[in-house]
Amino acid sequence: MSIRIIVKDPDPVLREVAKEVTKFNSNLKKLLKDMAETMYDAEGVGLAAPQIGISKRVIVVDVGDENGLVEMVNPVILEREGEQIGPEGCLSIPNLNGEVLRADRIVVQGQNSDGETFKLEAKGYFARAFQHEIDHLNGVLFTDIALNTYDISDRVKKGGEQ
Repeated sequence: MSIRIIVKDPDPVLREVAKEVTKFNSNLKKLLKDMAETMYDAEGVGLAAPQIGISKRVIVVDVGDENGLVEMVNPVILEREGEQIGPEGCLSIPNLNGEVLRADRIVVQGQNSDGETFKLEAKGYFARAFQHEIDHLNGVLFTDIALNTYDISDRVKKGGEQ
């Protein structure tokens, strides 16, 4: 496993629609492991392959709850329900946060590293993280849909909350 470099906005890969994964092999398994290690190292709760410069429909999410690490290939949101507004940041846009409107509950379908299809239901913060990462696969950044954005660099420098 390796920690990869996280690309920053305005890198053009962040604006591409990522390509569907069709080969489920050891390279994909390594990519997923590297993505998880990179996400944990950067203290994130999700990471999409375009954020490490790879235009593939692959995400990892771990919001620190009982769901643990979820790896998903070719994710698609099948259902959306309710609304929530909450803060978001992005490893590809350091020092900027914003309030974003998201569905409160979603059902997502994707594949695991062996190509087997599975579905999961996500609510609250877990749902927010999935929607954020899936947006990355479609070339959408949270700043494109945020109700507002705010610089957090002063708070970070002063040791305050992020």
